[in-house]
Amino acid sequence: MSPSQPSAPQPDPIAGPPADAADPADAAPAALTARAPHVPADHLVAEMVPPPRFQDARFDTYIPDPNQPSQAEAVQVLSDFADSIAGGADTGGGKRRWFARSPKKAAPKGPRGVYLDGGYGVGKTHLLASLWHAAPAPAEQKAFGTFVELTNLVGALGFQQTVRTLGEHKLLCIDEFELDDPGDTVLVSTLLGKLVEAGVALAATSNTLPGKLGEGRFAAVDFLREIQGLSAHFRPLRIDGEDYRHRGLPEAPAPFDDETVTRTAYRTPGASLDDFPSLLDHLSKVHPSRYGAMCDGIEAVCLTDVQAVPDQSTALRLVVLADRLYDREVPVLASGKPFDELFSDEMLRGGYRKKYFRAISRLTALARDAKSLVTDEAR
Repeated sequence: MSPSQPSAPQPDPIAGPPADAADPADAAPAALTARAPHVPADHLVAEMVPPPRFQDARFDTYIPDPNQPSQAEAVQVLSDFADSIAGGADTGGGKRRWFARSPKKAAPKGPRGVYLDGGYGVGKTHLLASLWHAAPAPAEQKAFGTFVELTNLVGALGFQQTVRTLGEHKLLCIDEFELDDPGDTVLVSTLLGKLVEAGVALAATSNTLPGKLGEGRFAAVDFLREIQGLSAHFRPLRIDGEDYRHRGLPEAPAPFDDETVTRTAYRTPGASLDDFPSLLDHLSKVHPSRYGAMCDGIEAVCLTDVQAVPDQSTALRLVVLADRLYDREVPVLASGKPFDELFSDEMLRGGYRKKYFRAISRLTALARDAKSLVTDEAR
């Protein structure tokens, strides 16, 4: 077993396989709590690509709603935008100059950014990933990440090094630009301003401003105002439509019991098994930029004793983990409380409520995916 993936001792009731449940041939599951991967800073940049869920996203796999003409228009506009990127920043043959200051590149005329403005579930991330794939540049000259991943990158590299590194790219795609943290918004706005000066093309989607959750979307002017002097560099592109995730989905499955979760973990190759409170404690000891690496190679996450998160810091770390699991399409089988009881009413009314609702939605979808892991015998 790899040193980075030892099997950690688990507190009762999952100290080992159930005596009457696990076959001796069943391999002991891994434990996320035993993983604390080290991710070199340069690897953080190399890993800024569309997540596995959108690895095959292309403009021709996005199916526009015929009742929403803005969707077909968005595909055409973004396709044209991708073609225009070929004339953008000169990256010197793709070689990274990590510490040398590159000559200042003349930015092309007209907006070098596109902001995808739309409600939930209209396919903004699919379109953003399609743009990344369609842009005529090598993968190492394009970057794709969430707002949180971008701020983590600045924390790992430092601001100036991040500017130099991403300034060698032709395209930066930012999913879920977060407007609920003024400090980080100003930080990233300043970073984007430097990248625009370097000739980097930008594309972004954004989440909802606090106080506007009920509207289902927010006006592009709100996004442009928040990113201050960058508005002239972004072309707002509105995408209307119904949330596809709400079309005919079954209700979230009820949690299983500890015995079923444990048995399934032992019988599922590549599964992990953790006590939920212990996992929450472990997340506080691992930088969020490493959560993705922590999940690498895991085929299913099994959790016992799921409880409401105790505080906002813990809740925000759990949101990041939920995003990384969802990106990797890792099913989550759990016992204890259902996922819609993870966050208190106070949290769901606060400024980070959009994050929490997203985490609930994504963990519920992954729990739905995990139902197929439970054998008839285990039921």
